[in-house]
Amino acid sequence: MNTGGEPVFSDSGLLTTVAWRVGDRVTYALEGAVFIAGALIQWLRDGLQLFEEAPETYAMARAVPDSGGVYVVPAFVGLGAPHWDPYARGTIVGLTRDTNRKHLVRASLEAIAYQAHDVLKAMEADLGERMETLRVDGGASANDYLCQFQADILGCKVSRPKVIETTALGAAFLAGLATGVWESTESIEALWEEDRAFTPGEAAQNVDELVRGWKRAVERSRGWIES
Repeated sequence: MNTGGEPVFSDSGLLTTVAWRVGDRVTYALEGAVFIAGALIQWLRDGLQLFEEAPETYAMARAVPDSGGVYVVPAFVGLGAPHWDPYARGTIVGLTRDTNRKHLVRASLEAIAYQAHDVLKAMEADLGERMETLRVDGGASANDYLCQFQADILGCKVSRPKVIETTALGAAFLAGLATGVWESTESIEALWEEDRAFTPGEAAQNVDELVRGWKRAVERSRGWIES
C-alpha cells in the first residue's frame, strides 16, 4: 500500500519499505510479505498432480458449490505477515469422506485470498482508512474465481489490469523515466488500463463465517515445529 513520501511504521505486523525512487523523491509503502501464494497452485499441479495446467483451476473451483468446509493453510516455510511464525507448517483441515480434488483446488485458491485479506486488513488498521479498491497483478490474478472471491471477502472492488506482470512493467517505466522516454509519473499513470473489475457478490454475505473458519485453520498450523 502506497503511503507517500513519509514512511509509516506498522503496529499490525507489516513491513515498511521503499516502493520506488525517482530522482531525489522517495515513495514509501506498507508491505505484507506472504511466503506462499501463487506457488500453492504450482504445488497442486506438480506435487499432487491434481491437474495439468493452472488455468484448469477456474473450472474445477466452479464445479463445486463451495469448498466443503475445507481450508488449506500453505505455511510450507512458516507464516509471513502479519503472523510471523517460522514454526508453522502447512495444514489441510475440514476433510470429510465427501472431499474431492475440486474442493482442494477451490480451498487453495481461497487460501491465497485469505492471506491477502489478513495483510490488507492490517494495512487498514495501520492507516485508519477503509480500502475502496484493490489492484491485483501476477499470474494468479488471471483466475476469475480468485479475483471474485477476493472481492467478496474484502467487500471492495478488485481491479485487474490488462498487463498483469506489473512488477516487470513498473521496472520498465522507471527505466523509461530515467532515460527520458516519459517525463513524469503522471504520464505513466495514463498508460494503465483496466481489464476487468470484480465487485462483491453473493458470497460476501457469509464473510464473517468464512474468515472465522480461516482463522481457526491458521491457529492449527501455528507452532507445529517445536523450537
